[in-house]
Amino acid sequence: MEIKYKREIRMHKKKIHIRTLIQIFLFILILSISINKTLSEKGISIPYISTASLHALCPFGGVVTIYQYLTTGTFIQKIHESSFILMIIGFIIAILFGPLFCGWICPFGTFQEFIGKLGKKIFKKRFNNFVPYKYDKYLRYLRYFVLAWVLYATILTGKLIFQDVDPYYALFNFWNGEIAVGSIVILFITIILSLFIERPWCKYLCPYGAVLGIFNLIRIFPIKRNNKTCINCKMCDRNCPMNIKVSEKTIIRDHQCISCLKCTSEYSCPINNTVTIESIIPYKS
Repeated sequence: MEIKYKREIRMHKKKIHIRTLIQIFLFILILSISINKTLSEKGISIPYISTASLHALCPFGGVVTIYQYLTTGTFIQKIHESSFILMIIGFIIAILFGPLFCGWICPFGTFQEFIGKLGKKIFKKRFNNFVPYKYDKYLRYLRYFVLAWVLYATILTGKLIFQDVDPYYALFNFWNGEIAVGSIVILFITIILSLFIERPWCKYLCPYGAVLGIFNLIRIFPIKRNNKTCINCKMCDRNCPMNIKVSEKTIIRDHQCISCLKCTSEYSCPINNTVTIESIIPYKS
């Protein structure tokens, strides 16, 4: 039994590796494109790498321009048609599988997660458990207030207001003079908090995460826990970066879930077909 358990753990680590490789690849790709955009403005560029603006690659740009597009048929300043297309693709994926963008694709989420690995080594079991639940459960709704403010300010001004406080944009453009001081400050605060809290920006402030989180309530393929085979080891809880109590739920429809799948039997749960996306991997009773 012990040998079998160790073998399952090795398999889990191998599958986690796939997600990590995807995250690293996309992080490097976005960084390369952003650097290439700056170089292209100086008359040089990296071969085979796009020179697109970061705004053209961000699906949240599509969200903030919805009102203007519906009322005038145009996009707000700096937003491209590609952002609108990426937004639609993101919504389709979210309807099916939840916020996969957050858990697998978003390079800023990856950045926070990798800083968090250092935090885990420093604080061990205390990492990601510094904020008491009685405060945490309310702080998680802050990102909906941020979303409301961003949409209201963008509609009111017709400009990309969020850029001035966006740490994601600051991370990939800190070397040019277009970055607002506010976004640099928030980036620095996020970096520090990531040593104590896993994905603090995603958890408490990200407006796009707030949008995608709503789809967890209606997603077609939710994560489910099989009560019959669950041994209540709490591995799913300990591995959830968003502190969701998976072991207390049958269907995980929490608005904070980022679909990283770290709680599932494919990653951390030691019992096969216990925490799964049921429609893809059916339970075996």
